[in-house]
Amino acid sequence: MTDLLRPDATTASATRPAAPKPARPHFSSGPCAKPPGWEAGQLPHASLGRSHRSKLGKSRLAHAIELTRKILQVPDTHRIGIVPGSDTGAFEMAMWSLLGARPVTTLAWESFGEGWVTDAVKQLKLDPTVIRAPYGALPDLAQVDQDQDVVFTWNGTTSGVRVPDDAWIREDRQGLLLCDATSACFAQAVPIEKLDVVTFSWQKALGSEGAHGVIILGPRAVERLESYTPAWPLPKIFRLTAKGKLSEGIFKGETINTPSMLAVEDYIWSLEWALQLGGLSALIARADANAAALDALVAERPWLDHLVADPAVRSNTSVCLKFAGEAVAGLDDAALAALEKKMVAALEAEEAAYDLGSYRDAPAGLRIWCGATVETADIEALGPWLDWAFEQARAG
Repeated sequence: MTDLLRPDATTASATRPAAPKPARPHFSSGPCAKPPGWEAGQLPHASLGRSHRSKLGKSRLAHAIELTRKILQVPDTHRIGIVPGSDTGAFEMAMWSLLGARPVTTLAWESFGEGWVTDAVKQLKLDPTVIRAPYGALPDLAQVDQDQDVVFTWNGTTSGVRVPDDAWIREDRQGLLLCDATSACFAQAVPIEKLDVVTFSWQKALGSEGAHGVIILGPRAVERLESYTPAWPLPKIFRLTAKGKLSEGIFKGETINTPSMLAVEDYIWSLEWALQLGGLSALIARADANAAALDALVAERPWLDHLVADPAVRSNTSVCLKFAGEAVAGLDDAALAALEKKMVAALEAEEAAYDLGSYRDAPAGLRIWCGATVETADIEALGPWLDWAFEQARAG
């Protein structure tokens, strides 16, 4: 493996680039980069140290919900709640509260989708229909029986594959669509009005602090909650109903458990930044510009390629790349993983790029966040530093 990682005489030298580094080298896919101009001292302090159940605390939580509705263009028919446990908590809440009334189909093409399969099979024991695709591909959505409840991710954060559009969603479906959209919201056109459940965490595309999730419920999901009681016990933090009725307070800022008001203020700051920027269309445009800049960078490098071959289903946020070409010919998975690890360490030590290794269950390579809080100039500045790190890693 050591010999395979060493460059031959034709390989470019690993001389430290003279080019500028990214001004903000934050490319993590979660928690993601803070919005440009963010400073902790800018966050409002009035709600800190106050009860989240005080008039002020509830008003700030309600304000966060209202801004979320405005920016994501959530219909008035849909309820928005702030819940514990990041996106994982929000989506687990949906699965445990809603599933079991009908047969279930689960879709998986990356790690988090596989996690929902595991929940459905091993925890809820639902014996779901499982439709899979390998990393870098999307399942055939035409196979999906929408008279069953359907569990899926909109954007595969660990594979870089996203659902391209909503044309496959039937208006006359009988089942519920439960969508984990955590790395799609605020960067992609997620058709919330056509989905029954949408969840995300604000530490993704807005770069806010972690630990909190958001759940959006459509009318059909509310109807299910009020007409169906799961066969399994529900922990308190999963309970969306009381005495057979939806707990409406959750969707007005009365959280199930104690939230971090500092994290809530951080989220509000990011939402207001997004609003000043121009809202959802402006956020999507920034993410698209970043993804295009990265695509150009990849096209110029024979040793790098997209994990997702089809541009139509390629994410504009969690862009996943693989090593390619003659430079890595013959390397096995362990050698490629070692190459990735060395590259990531070299870039971090140089403070040129942080946290751009692939997800632990994904194929070895790089994963570069291109969401709206990243500046296009920083994506463009990555090129020479990736080349340098690649040669550093191959030199051993």
